[in-house]
Amino acid sequence: MWTNLDRPPLDVSALRRALVDGPQASWSRLDVVDETGSTNADLIANAAGLADRTALVAEHQATGRGRHSRSFSGPPRSQLLMSVLVKFPGIDPSILGWLPLLTGVAVVDALRTVAAVDAALKWPNDVLVGGRKVAGILAEVAVHGQTPAIVVGIGLNVSMTQEELPVPTATSLALENAAVTDRDTLLRAILRGIGAEVDSWKNSGWNTDHLASRYRERCDTVGRRVRVELPGDKQILGEAVDVDQQGRIVVRDDETGKPVPVAAGDVTHLRAIESD
Repeated sequence: MWTNLDRPPLDVSALRRALVDGPQASWSRLDVVDETGSTNADLIANAAGLADRTALVAEHQATGRGRHSRSFSGPPRSQLLMSVLVKFPGIDPSILGWLPLLTGVAVVDALRTVAAVDAALKWPNDVLVGGRKVAGILAEVAVHGQTPAIVVGIGLNVSMTQEELPVPTATSLALENAAVTDRDTLLRAILRGIGAEVDSWKNSGWNTDHLASRYRERCDTVGRRVRVELPGDKQILGEAVDVDQQGRIVVRDDETGKPVPVAAGDVTHLRAIESD
């Protein structure tokens, strides 16, 4: 039984009609659970027996994880918390790192179109509105072998208040005066967007050129001064000048003046006057 009229539960029957059974269906299965530890962990544990394009949505996550296993949580039904399982027969496993970036493109486009907010990407896959994080994306390998399978988790702050946000640098669609905060509408747009992006990528023969161009257009990190925290307590200060064909952020190092491609690291956007 739910009592918060401002945070109604998702309408799983309507969502299935739109995304699984209807004429615009692009997903093979969609389940909604009241609560779970982690939707990513649930799909990874059952990946071998699940069909391609399975989506799992939770009204609440008790042990949600972001990058570097950072925990996050919020009040029930204040967020969109979902994971999707996508299988890639015949793909070169070396380019699967593009899937979370592709997902970021789909989420940004859905928020710009449906919610009418000025969403952008912070490399690699945080979604920002007004410089504050509204959504995070985490991809994990579910199955190795001839048919690689990847699980991508998305956490989107929808109706969270300022007091409910996990950190001061976060925001929610409600706080950004989004045109739409209906989670059913947002979920449909995001899942349709991911499906369309994967179809487009597959039809291109898994070519990353066009995908890289689309990502750059939505990436707010390119052109900014940044600090990149690297493994081993190292860091780079400089200007982010590109996202290359491998999905790496390329930073022109202040010390050497040379471009440095970074595959993994924590990026902080700096103001132009900041130097350390």
